Amino acid sequence: MFERKQFENIWEGRIEPFKIIGKVYFAGIFQASTHLIDTGDGLILIDPGYRDGLYLVIDSIYKLGFKPEDIKYVINTHWHGDHTEATRALTDLSGAKTLIGEYDAQRAERYFKPDILIHDGDTLTLGNITVTFMHTPGHTKGTVSFFFDTEEGGKVYRVGMFGGAGANTLTKGCFDYDNCREDYRKSIERLRGERVDVFIGNHVWNNDTEKKGKVLRETGENLFIDSALWGRFLDFCEKRLDEKIKES
Repeated sequence: MFERKQFENIWEGRIEPFKIIGKVYFAGIFQASTHLIDTGDGLILIDPGYRDGLYLVIDSIYKLGFKPEDIKYVINTHWHGDHTEATRALTDLSGAKTLIGEYDAQRAERYFKPDILIHDGDTLTLGNITVTFMHTPGHTKGTVSFFFDTEEGGKVYRVGMFGGAGANTLTKGCFDYDNCREDYRKSIERLRGERVDVFIGNHVWNNDTEKKGKVLRETGENLFIDSALWGRFLDFCEKRLDEKIKES
């Protein structure tokens, strides 16, 4: 679980797009996850990713039967370039409104100018989807996580994402801001209080997106439906934090 690979070129990380569950789709690449939510009244896109990989994301959007113009909102989970480099280009194409956590807004301006600032507890409703946001600082000061419901086969599933689980900024000398480690632990504790039936990864190695997608396409078995994975991943994140603290 949580295997990470390295590629020399952006196109080597291409992943065929696929439906995860209900109205939730994966349209990203190995190096940078991008997800789509079809609300019935337009798309919500999460994290456009790298600028150099945008052509692959756009190709995936078309392969899924959508168009960039269908995108109404772009949620940026945090300001780092692997999530936001392509935001300006994508919104120029689509006309979508951009969102980011209030405490990451200033640093995100190197990539795009946010239209909407997300505060803890805010919601975004479009069509038949309501996304609820949680401020989960640590990886960056303004990292946001989110949750929403989707339906498939007559069942309702709670979908969730930890918007910034990376440990690179928890390493001594690489802190995104003061007290980031303390905030990261508090964020994990808050996230433990959420029920998540389908955990979507902020990066593909968070939840083995690529492998599970392949199984889903080839067999129809949906390994993304796993209510225990959310807790296991948070355990993994906390253990990694403890290791970073021991290193320093």
